[in-house]
Amino acid sequence: MQTIDRAAAVLRVLSDETSDGLRLSDVAEATGLGKSTTLRLLGALGEVGYVEYDAAARRYRLGYGLFALGLSARRFHVLDQARTALDRLAESTGDTVFLSIRDGDQAVCADRRTGSYPIRSLTLSVGDRRPLGVGAGSLALLASEPDDEIDRVLAISAPERRNFTRFGDDALRRMIAAARRDGYSFNDGQIVNAMNAVGVAVLDDAGRVIAALSIAAIRERMEEPRRAELVALLQAEARALGRRPPENAERIIGADG
Repeated sequence: MQTIDRAAAVLRVLSDETSDGLRLSDVAEATGLGKSTTLRLLGALGEVGYVEYDAAARRYRLGYGLFALGLSARRFHVLDQARTALDRLAESTGDTVFLSIRDGDQAVCADRRTGSYPIRSLTLSVGDRRPLGVGAGSLALLASEPDDEIDRVLAISAPERRNFTRFGDDALRRMIAAARRDGYSFNDGQIVNAMNAVGVAVLDDAGRVIAALSIAAIRERMEEPRRAELVALLQAEARALGRRPPENAERIIGADG
């Protein structure tokens, strides 16, 4: 318990400072710990990615691993809050609605609702996985990432995407460009010819993608102007989800057709 308390104290001190970070002596003084103890704690936290060390400036700052923890907590909050959003979308559209989240370099169908329309698109079940970019929700997740991350994902996922012949690198880059331009992703029968889908990303207040909402239906139900109406409904629900903070934020360190 003492070690955990000390590590938490180090993280709190670093979280109170600017992105320029702190020197070892600054962290030791602020926590009241000896320099050798502080150095060991910083080293251990660095090994798991919670602290980064800038050797040139000789300063410590919070690491990406800690951000990932906070993002994960926010993501699970969205899973809980999205249930009513999925219910509303399925009821108002009559179509199938999906919630997708990112897990590594894949998109996972985290939840699904089916509407009342008799012809349903059930191409994904809860728990199904696809490479990032394959499908409307998965594409919305990928298109919201920075360019260098997209390049990395495409390189990693190329072997897995061979099972989805219409999602080669060039085709997927065109879909990403269109999603960024239009504000939503569109799967125009790229997986099942008769089925189309639209998706939008759920972004937090800092603009980070935490999930995606998508609607899938037969092609005839995705023609304009209905497609624009569906996109507007998705965007409204995504904005509402992105604005909701975790209920326990003060305690946090921190698929589609």
